[in-house]
Amino acid sequence: MRFQLLGPLALADGPDTVVLQPSKPANLLAALLLNANSTVSAEYLQRAVWGEEQPATARAALQTCVLRLRRLFAKHGVTGTAIEAVPGGYRITAEPPTLDLLGFRDQVRRAAGLDRDPEAELHALRDALALWQGALLANVRSEVLHRDEVPRLAEERLRAVERVCDLLLGLGRCGEALVDLWTATRVYPGHERFHEQLIEALYRTGRQSQALAEYRRVKGFLLEELGVDPSPSLRRLELSILRGEDLGSAGPDASRVIRGETVPLPAAAAAAAPASSVAVPVTTPAAAVLAGGAALAPAAVSGVGPVPAVPHFTGRTAEAAALAARLTEPAAGGPDDHRPLTVLVSGAPGIGKSALAQHVARIVRDAFPAGQLLVRMTRADGEPRTADEVAAEVALALREPGEGRALLILDDVVDADQVRPLLPPVSADGPEPAVVVTSRMGLGGLIATHGGWVQRLTAFTDAESYALLLATLGAERVEAEPRAARRLAVLCGHFPAALRILTARLLTRPGLRLADAVDWLGDDPLARLTLTDSPDHSVTGLFDRALDRLDPRLSEAFTHLAQGPPELLADRGPEDEGPVPEAVREQLADAGLLEDGPPGPYRIHDLLRAHVRRTARIRDRRTEKV
Repeated sequence: MRFQLLGPLALADGPDTVVLQPSKPANLLAALLLNANSTVSAEYLQRAVWGEEQPATARAALQTCVLRLRRLFAKHGVTGTAIEAVPGGYRITAEPPTLDLLGFRDQVRRAAGLDRDPEAELHALRDALALWQGALLANVRSEVLHRDEVPRLAEERLRAVERVCDLLLGLGRCGEALVDLWTATRVYPGHERFHEQLIEALYRTGRQSQALAEYRRVKGFLLEELGVDPSPSLRRLELSILRGEDLGSAGPDASRVIRGETVPLPAAAAAAAPASSVAVPVTTPAAAVLAGGAALAPAAVSGVGPVPAVPHFTGRTAEAAALAARLTEPAAGGPDDHRPLTVLVSGAPGIGKSALAQHVARIVRDAFPAGQLLVRMTRADGEPRTADEVAAEVALALREPGEGRALLILDDVVDADQVRPLLPPVSADGPEPAVVVTSRMGLGGLIATHGGWVQRLTAFTDAESYALLLATLGAERVEAEPRAARRLAVLCGHFPAALRILTARLLTRPGLRLADAVDWLGDDPLARLTLTDSPDHSVTGLFDRALDRLDPRLSEAFTHLAQGPPELLADRGPEDEGPVPEAVREQLADAGLLEDGPPGPYRIHDLLRAHVRRTARIRDRRTEKV
């Protein structure tokens, strides 16, 4: 008897397969098998079976589900595999022959040890991928598992498919690779590595025009749907194709570009590239980077690149006009007015700071003939980058001093000390660049020392939220149910990031009525404002990352405020500050976590308050004895 997870949850005995019906015991079995041979806590199993909000009888009902599974095993003759009750939870034992997930991982590990024999490695990976039988856990109705586990498993499969295509290209079997890659690029349109492999395979089989057409197609998709440019490796590949270069060996051991990593340019491309785009002295002073006029190179480097378009940008009409006017106004006569810092865009996480800055940059691009550059000041994991690190990358993207001004967007600045070294006095060698800083922090100290103009963003108005739904979902769908559309905006708290996530989910379900979506979202907005195939894109993840940046004492104070009544935020005067002093509340407001009132001087956004309270409930449940 064999358990099948890599598709619908099923029991297989030779050629006979029993696909389990959706049920609570099926949820439980999937959660145990996904963590086979490990203890799974009762609390996690309860969430996997019933969701984040569990019935009061969940603990007893979990034991009933275990009994039902044991009867199911007996009915189908499952032997050698048992569900054990262990301290803290339950455990199920399995081996590669009895669980397809373990068999898949075992085959992938075996393939990795065959890297000196490409044919054998390819054969092993093909065997591993053959274990996948369709949509993951299609018959398991557990939002927790589909949110937390399915994306991780899908990523394991994608890595194996990528390696198979690398091996096929390396073995010169480009035609065979095309069969896999046509499917992969259409199923995963945002997965740039598959597109890169497809374009390479087309070019190597003599189909240069098709390769370039595919590059243009993926470039259009990335700009229109995600607002980003193709990766540096894709742009280098396009350049090599345009030049008709020999791509060299495509051996399976050749260097490959993985998202988030950089690799050396191919020898031919490196020889043709300007010296300034290949290497930069690491001792370049940070302050020298923004001094003087400079033209921006077209090629992007890690964390630094051209300013992308923002798809379906709506709202912020007054803010955009004010920001554009500020960036293009003539410089005043005094030397102190020539500081590079021009505008600070601040506000809560997910409020749309980066989108506004990038949108306005496109509006005023004619005023900056030397070009525009987006500089990301934090890594993907939220860790701040140092000024010297950023300076070196900006230097890679700069050419020789050029005519006119450049515009730099320093995106997601963590504190003033991170950006001060990048804002030197003006150089006499050329016009100073305009600089837009986006940050969750108020950065009052930076404004005090370097001057500038502040644009602080708040949640959308009703009209702006409705306009966003119109722009993204289409007038026909929204205007057919205007009341439901406005109700969805309310459930999202008119919060731009929440609205973007909601519309992305609704676009993947074009047949879902907005009124039904209201009921679906209203049951648990926080859990459902997430993209199942991209768990990092979620309201809860956004808030968690913001709270993780706080000093622990501030985090504790914010949790106290969010869990308490609104009166805790009232202005009690200097004689009676309450449990959270005014100075602490000011710091939380500066961090973008408290909004301006009324009522009182501050308030907490409803979504953020709900997130803190929910996190506290989950933490409390986890500390209970099982």
